[in-house]
Amino acid sequence: MATTLHPTAIVETDAQLGIDCTLHAGAIICRRACLGDRVSVHPYAVIGGDPQDLRFDRTTESGVRIGAGTTLREYVTVNRSTKVGGFTEIGEDCFLMANVHVAHDCVVGRNVILANNVMLAGHVSVGDYTFMGGGVGIHQFCRIGEGVMLSGNASISRDIPPYVMAAERDEVVGLNLIGLRRRGVSRDAIVELKRAFREVFFTPGNIRAVAATALATGGYASAEARRFLEFFITGKRSFARARRVVEEGSGDE
Repeated sequence: MATTLHPTAIVETDAQLGIDCTLHAGAIICRRACLGDRVSVHPYAVIGGDPQDLRFDRTTESGVRIGAGTTLREYVTVNRSTKVGGFTEIGEDCFLMANVHVAHDCVVGRNVILANNVMLAGHVSVGDYTFMGGGVGIHQFCRIGEGVMLSGNASISRDIPPYVMAAERDEVVGLNLIGLRRRGVSRDAIVELKRAFREVFFTPGNIRAVAATALATGGYASAEARRFLEFFITGKRSFARARRVVEEGSGDE
């Protein structure tokens, strides 16, 4: 099917549109923005605008990539990369609700939902199948793991490991068990994740060292548990910590 441009939608030179896209009235697609097939951009969203960085050189050749099947609602802003030849990236089948801001050099995975007024600062990475409630703010350079659920208005300045729920100020409140079950993760894998969660968050000592030891000696077989543990071994920022109240059961109530 043909791409549809409604009156007053703007597509600048060197932008690329996939098949069956819809650009609603007032949508702006800036130069070097690349939209996959079936992308929907609603009124007054700006895709590929300049970074909000005082040191940015506007002559830098950079852009934005939006994955196939993604919906960008009203007033969404996705800024282009600060790096020559770089791209800010939104994966396939994402849903960015009204007033979401994705800053320069972010990488957002597939099937991610960002509710109204979510704010991602520069260089943030977000794993597949993550959900962020309204008003969530993420500090620059943070990593948000796969399958995470963030409560509305959460303020995140530390890395959030995969498959957990987090709220308030960098506070992990348990595993995202509903999300895991909806994705068809096996019962055995969930049991291993619960054990890994307790081992990492409630064993005294350096959290990176604890995770590395658990990965090497804990006998974890599931991809999910190993991915959870590997997250702590990589990265440069500190990690969000868990409430003690979830030690027994790890959020399965």
